[in-house]
Amino acid sequence: MSLARLRTFVEVYRLRSISGAARSLNLTQSNVSQHIAGLEVAIGHSLFERQSRGVEPTMVAEDLAQDLGDLLDRAEEAMGKARARSADLAGVIRIIGHADFMAEEVVGHLPALIAAGMRVRMQPAQRDLVQQMLLEGHFDLGISAYPIIDTRLHSEIIRDEPIHAVAAPHVAARICAASSLEEGLKSAPMMAYNLDRPLISNWLRHQRLGHFDISPAVTSPDFRVLRQMLNAGLGWSVLPDYLCRKELAEGSLAVIAATNPVLTNPYSLAWLPTALRNPRVAHARQTLLRGLRGS
Repeated sequence: MSLARLRTFVEVYRLRSISGAARSLNLTQSNVSQHIAGLEVAIGHSLFERQSRGVEPTMVAEDLAQDLGDLLDRAEEAMGKARARSADLAGVIRIIGHADFMAEEVVGHLPALIAAGMRVRMQPAQRDLVQQMLLEGHFDLGISAYPIIDTRLHSEIIRDEPIHAVAAPHVAARICAASSLEEGLKSAPMMAYNLDRPLISNWLRHQRLGHFDISPAVTSPDFRVLRQMLNAGLGWSVLPDYLCRKELAEGSLAVIAATNPVLTNPYSLAWLPTALRNPRVAHARQTLLRGLRGS
């Protein structure tokens, strides 16, 4: 039973699509169908049932996928690392993710990629588009501040980032001097990443203010915009540590009601498993994992 057929099976199983697997593996649909047919002959059972849109795995396919687990992905990851040590890494590496994290944190690790001969192409995007673009093969690596829930992608946490409720010192003092924290927060405009207020809602729950139902005065999918407004004395927000560490040290921002233990938000590096067949992607992934974890 060839590894190529098993890899094709895994890709069809994950994508629920013959054509999608063909694009991902750089094969023709005929090749993919032949691989699956050969595997079905070897096993003696049908693996997929064709539907109007894609395919559905049979119980035999479900069992096979469970038995295989991540073994193939880990084997290809190891092969990718080995190839990267001896391969020509010149070419383009495409990275998509949260604009502020890439600008503040990822750029510091790009010189190592450029020195290896790579040309880096970066694209800002929010979580749903990050996952979609990786799945469709338009980008090699993704940065996400949200959990990667699509099982077709692999991810590793690169940073468990502390988060803080912050404001300009005079705004923070006014909030803290109010009759209650809730009243103080309501007295100043809220600045949020989006209307869902993910970081803010987590912080409010930690302060036992989960019922706090105020619409943000300003939303921006780039935390740097919020930081600029906070520095100007316009309201309060919750920011990741990397975006306000310097301002807190200098005193241009102040913490509102520090939490104990400190709240954190995980940032992840994500990729499509088959992308690691490319030595350049394998090397870039390893470089960013090592660098960002050590920052």
